[in-house]
Amino acid sequence: MDWQTQIQAEFRKAEEARARGKEGQARVCARRAAGIAVREYLLRRGIRPPSTSAYDLLNMLKEEPNLASRPDLQLIADHLTLRVTEEFKLPVNADLVAEARTFCEELLKIDRP
Repeated sequence: MDWQTQIQAEFRKAEEARARGKEGQARVCARRAAGIAVREYLLRRGIRPPSTSAYDLLNMLKEEPNLASRPDLQLIADHLTLRVTEEFKLPVNADLVAEARTFCEELLKIDRP
């Protein structure tokens, strides 16, 4: 399965989870979709992804110098790596599924081959 199909599959799973009231699961799927986009971004830049973990890749990307001009993407990466509260809620008001969609689309426009 190619990276585009993988991303779409994760977003489908996220929407299905959300429809079942499983917001935590929807966030996990959104994070995985973003991780797939980060892997593709790194590969396009000739960088072998150092991890398969979406969480690790998103944290790594936050330090990427080329993203300094894209604070919007850095903020989304921050949101996607936030820890939930003891009540399993995000400490910010954000729709991670929608943000992850934007993140994937915009990240993969940078230096498009």
